[in-house]
Amino acid sequence: MAKPVLAIVGRPNVGKSTLFNKLIGERRAIVEDVPGITRDRIYGETEWNGRKLIVIDTGGIERNTDDIILSKMRDQAQIAIDTADVILFVCDIRTGLMPDDRDIAVMLKKSGKPIIPCINKSDSTGRVPAEFYEFYELGFEIDPIPLSSIHGTGTGDILDAALAALPDTAAEDDEDDRIHVAVIGKPNAGKSSLVNRILGDERMIVSNIPGTTRDAIDSHLDNEFGKYTFIDTAGIRRQSKVDDRIEKFSVLRAKMAVERADVCILVIDANEGITEQDEKIAGLAHEAGKATIVAVNKWDLVEKDNTTTSAFTKKINNALGYMTYAPILYISALTGQRVGKLFEQINYVHNQTNMRISTGMLNDVLADAVSRVQPPSDKGRRLKIYYMTQISVAPPTFVLFANSIELFHFSYQRYIENCLRDTFGFRGTPIRLIVRQRGAENEES
Repeated sequence: MAKPVLAIVGRPNVGKSTLFNKLIGERRAIVEDVPGITRDRIYGETEWNGRKLIVIDTGGIERNTDDIILSKMRDQAQIAIDTADVILFVCDIRTGLMPDDRDIAVMLKKSGKPIIPCINKSDSTGRVPAEFYEFYELGFEIDPIPLSSIHGTGTGDILDAALAALPDTAAEDDEDDRIHVAVIGKPNAGKSSLVNRILGDERMIVSNIPGTTRDAIDSHLDNEFGKYTFIDTAGIRRQSKVDDRIEKFSVLRAKMAVERADVCILVIDANEGITEQDEKIAGLAHEAGKATIVAVNKWDLVEKDNTTTSAFTKKINNALGYMTYAPILYISALTGQRVGKLFEQINYVHNQTNMRISTGMLNDVLADAVSRVQPPSDKGRRLKIYYMTQISVAPPTFVLFANSIELFHFSYQRYIENCLRDTFGFRGTPIRLIVRQRGAENEES
């Protein structure tokens, strides 16, 4: 199920970043008593009453400004608003209701999203101060909630209100059954053509609904293979070639699409081959731990002989050395060549990334691996791996308990990962290994 998104918006210096840090439980956003410190959207995750939520922090909105930086901050905030399921509108009780607050309220109402007015710096104990009630003038359907982002008071009420404003459980159950597929890649690689081919070839489209960004559409599709939501994203351009400031946020929008996805399809233009920009985009999916399929599009336009496919595959594997687990399909969105095979691959890599292995089976593989290749040693001290267990899926994540983190070199971790893949498959998905030393702090590899 896609995680609901909460966007924190408001004018500068009302405490948005402090609220963000309090909600996610870590100090990720820089907090200073200076307007405009947060220029880009920052993403984090929190959990409340069993629901995982994505939280977006934004720069302050100044409605009427010619300042370039402030303009970009306003654009960033608009993207966050478009992305959000629920908007947390932060105001400052100490300054009272300001004209900018009223202007922002008008803008937020146009979004059609649930708006929760969060009246920050309501630090007084006991009674709510009289100044609080003027924020009812904003006219939102949800009543204002007093908040102290520094102390954390009121955050529970805000999260309760956010969950209450989300779609009903029936809609969530339907989302549980769907595989969310983000179609990512450079501009003009054929992403939209591929999505249109997929949807156009099928007769059982449930609905087309607005997606999470200005230039993305979520398309629900049911067919004989299963239930899917395809997310068509904006192409990611090279930074040096981006002129329009809205396009400068395309990387962030693609990151958001990847975050929401269960499976990513990386579309590569066969005419251009694998490029540095393709490598960067693939890295987004890999770092996010998402199952990934590489789709080489426009294959019908390539002149071929009996070595063309193998040579192209070798180039992809060389360029994406960290992602050799990803299956590669050679397709044509124009003609439909092999597009139908994508569904089998989507289901396959989705199952692989959600696969669980029993601790007993894992330790049988570990014992065999250690017997075949001895663990590394240093100055007479040898690495000992006591046991291994799986702690999560999507991506498959394993904890290995050892006598020394320092001795557990990256090369030996890669060897263990390869042994897991040789035995269990894990095709199409990254694997995470976490090394824990007895009596030491946890360390992730």
